[in-house]
Amino acid sequence: MIQKLNGSCRRILTYPAVHPCHSISPLTLLNSLIDLGRDICSYKSKFLSTNKRNARETFRQITNLLLIVEEIRNATSDTPEQVILRFSELHLTFQKFRYLLEDCSCNGSRVWMLVNSDGVANHFRILIGAMATGLDVFPLPTVDLSNEAKELVELIVRQARKGTFESDPEDKKAVKDLMRILHRFEEGSSPDPIEIKRILDHLGITKWSDCNKEVKFLNSEIEIEVSNRGNKKELELLSSLMGFMSYCRGVIFDSIDFQSQHLDGQCNSSESLKGINGDDLKCPISWEMMSDPVTLSTGHTYDRCSILKWFSSGNATCPKTGEKLTSTELVPNLVLKGVIQRYCAKNGVVVAESSRKNRDISRSIMAGSLAGEGAVKMLGGFLVNKLVNGSVEEKNKAAFEIRVLTKTSIFNRSCLVEAGAVPHLLKLLMSKDSNTEENSIAALLNLSKHSKSKGVMVENEGLDLIVHVLRKGRKVEAQQHAAATLFYLASVEENRILIGENPEAIPGLVELIKKGNDRCKRNALVAVFGLLVHPGNHWRVLAAGVVPLLLNLLKDSERQDLVTDSLAVLATLAEKVDGTVAILRRGALQLLVGILNTSTSRTGKEYCVSLLVALCVNGGLDVVARLVKNPSLMGSLYSQLSEGTSRASKKASALIRILHGYYERSSSASVTPLLPRERFVHIR
Repeated sequence: MIQKLNGSCRRILTYPAVHPCHSISPLTLLNSLIDLGRDICSYKSKFLSTNKRNARETFRQITNLLLIVEEIRNATSDTPEQVILRFSELHLTFQKFRYLLEDCSCNGSRVWMLVNSDGVANHFRILIGAMATGLDVFPLPTVDLSNEAKELVELIVRQARKGTFESDPEDKKAVKDLMRILHRFEEGSSPDPIEIKRILDHLGITKWSDCNKEVKFLNSEIEIEVSNRGNKKELELLSSLMGFMSYCRGVIFDSIDFQSQHLDGQCNSSESLKGINGDDLKCPISWEMMSDPVTLSTGHTYDRCSILKWFSSGNATCPKTGEKLTSTELVPNLVLKGVIQRYCAKNGVVVAESSRKNRDISRSIMAGSLAGEGAVKMLGGFLVNKLVNGSVEEKNKAAFEIRVLTKTSIFNRSCLVEAGAVPHLLKLLMSKDSNTEENSIAALLNLSKHSKSKGVMVENEGLDLIVHVLRKGRKVEAQQHAAATLFYLASVEENRILIGENPEAIPGLVELIKKGNDRCKRNALVAVFGLLVHPGNHWRVLAAGVVPLLLNLLKDSERQDLVTDSLAVLATLAEKVDGTVAILRRGALQLLVGILNTSTSRTGKEYCVSLLVALCVNGGLDVVARLVKNPSLMGSLYSQLSEGTSRASKKASALIRILHGYYERSSSASVTPLLPRERFVHIR
């Protein structure tokens, strides 16, 4: 009767309960109420991290109430309308109970439920009170109930009225201990590990992955609060708790029960995308692919920009259902956003970046709270110490922790660079253990995005070590991370020169394009593209034999991103005569025109037009003559004037002028035009 909402569509401690419809039959309503009650009682077998006593009292009350509802259902007489109304209200209360217990048993939000334990207890009190009020005015004389059942109703009401429903004393003590630890983080003092362990035991957090779930949940809550411009104090508390759980994850647990290969989204995206229709990923309002999907209280998802325009137009309803909204809070649908990103990457679909991207960056630059800042700084010092003095296993775990910490947070990267992690991670690149090597290069990849770390890596002879992993890494994942690290290092001009002068670097990247998996190819392509910014690397890339590899990629790859990156490198190479010659010798013209005609990527079309212009400029009239003879080219170029990017439009205009000029010169020699003369116009 009611659909259980997916966790990505409902925030913790929000209860989007709905009234049963007015036309529902009494039997259907009673059956649904009984199913809900049994579902609530099933939470007895689950671990509840907080408010255990209040939950037990709820189970007892609802178990008794189910006996009454079942007796009424089994009665043969018709159910009066007043009774149906009471049961409808009770159904609403039961829904909220189930959501509340779902939150209390949720593995991943336990520390958040702990600090909100007083509020949760109040929820229990309100819902039990609502249930008691409904039973207090229940028209008992109108239903066929046994005397025992009627006495049970009175008992439930009395017990509900007498119940205190306060936070458990154990919860209060754990909260007090937690706040004391957060205060120590603010002061820069190390907390007592025994005290931390006591809190974790109370919450049932017994392993590394439990901590990781808590961190991921807190991070998603911070994203939601930032996107909704939430309460500053709540944001600070969330940041403090995330710092605390990150510290626990790195310091308290010695082993990692987690598969590192899932860290960077390397799971089989093709498998995860099977059966997905692209239309299901489009906003129901704009019918465009969603870049920032958000979910309303009704459970329906829209692109943030579209639904905000809907609200600003004076609408306060769900566009799909027409239902009046009790709240206009927008909950980011992070699961769907990840699916959309994987789908677009696989199918070469370009999605506009969210307009709030720049606004949100401040939260990753700063810790968000003094306690969060202190926790990460202390954790950074602890991890660097393990890199220096730990056993082989401890060094590997420390590298992995740094890899996790620095994946998305600019602040965490800054802390680890300041703590001196880079030189010690570089030393671990020579480790004989493949996991240590991979975790170290992945951590360095994340840190290479920080401006200061680039210089530290070069000063500590890191380039040679990173190139060594690129050529001889024990895992293909380590090689792909090394290629990406070189890309970020190449953002500095001096580094582009140094990388190019390393005799193994560019050949290593080209070898990865030839033999690596799709992710390896992509990382190597963008690294080569970055190195070509320095003119001195141009001949080195050509000498490494990259042109035939890229042209084969254009022919064989089904991934639009690899095609686009290959075109970008080729377009850069074609800007010089030797690059143009290398490309033309491979008979690439027909292939490039075909890509321009069929590609679905705006960026890919832009690079394709740029490449064709460069080939015409450096390749001479012979190239232009061959392009003029292609009947499909001009139509594609004209479409770029209106549909392409600004750069593509300018390049298309230039190429049209080149082709038009050639036609004008050749027309006197009785060259029969392949396109109507009026199509060849001057574009200013």
